[in-house]
Amino acid sequence: MPTYALITGASSGLGLALAEALARKGRNLILVARQREALESLACELSQRFGIEALFRVCDLAEPMRLTGLIQELEQGERHIDLLVNNAGIGTAGLFVEQDWGREQELIELNILALSRLCHAIGNSMVQHGGGQILNIASLAAFQPGPLMSNYFASKAYVLSLSEGLRHELAPYGVKVSVLCPGPVATPFFRNSLLRSEPLARHKLLADPEEVALLAVRGLEKNRAIIIPGWRNRLIPLLLRLAPRALVRHITAKTIRPLLPRQA
Repeated sequence: MPTYALITGASSGLGLALAEALARKGRNLILVARQREALESLACELSQRFGIEALFRVCDLAEPMRLTGLIQELEQGERHIDLLVNNAGIGTAGLFVEQDWGREQELIELNILALSRLCHAIGNSMVQHGGGQILNIASLAAFQPGPLMSNYFASKAYVLSLSEGLRHELAPYGVKVSVLCPGPVATPFFRNSLLRSEPLARHKLLADPEEVALLAVRGLEKNRAIIIPGWRNRLIPLLLRLAPRALVRHITAKTIRPLLPRQA
């Protein structure tokens, strides 16, 4: 039976880079995102370039009914998913109480609930098949509170904690769980979150998505629990453990403030 890697948020940014990196390894793919045109084009391109089977499913994972439909289709189908990459996610920025609640709820639905449901459903299938691998995409934000992006930082802390817990739970069943915690990556995330990426780009703090994807795949091959690309980034969680929490909150807010949209 052929096996597939399912990648959410695969139409752009890091998801697209991960799809290409896995296709280079000869992996068959199921690409999931909201943009049909982009998915169809990507699936066709990867199939032609790498000789793999690339399928796509159009689904807004933040809508529970559509997510349920996708999961039912996957469960009833004959294609076995032996790698789940939970990449889809969004961010919001600014004072939490001033944000539109609909957007904040969408963040929770996508970053937390959709990721958890896919881990539950596909993880269960992997247990039944005696093995598999899950890669959840978190962020360096997972290691700290994030004033001015409080909901986003909290969602990534959830992803990190869930991933580590599942790694321990599922190891006896042959299912490996890893979590990717990159620093800022040059993707549409900033534009979609209404953040300014120029200050980060000016100081060369934005990582290339293709490089992050390559390091993520290498981390998967080595079955790393937590994959943090870049030695400077790997120092940050260590420093955060030593610093007073009040200082961490202050520095994080000071770092995020210049990224917020300029006031008219």
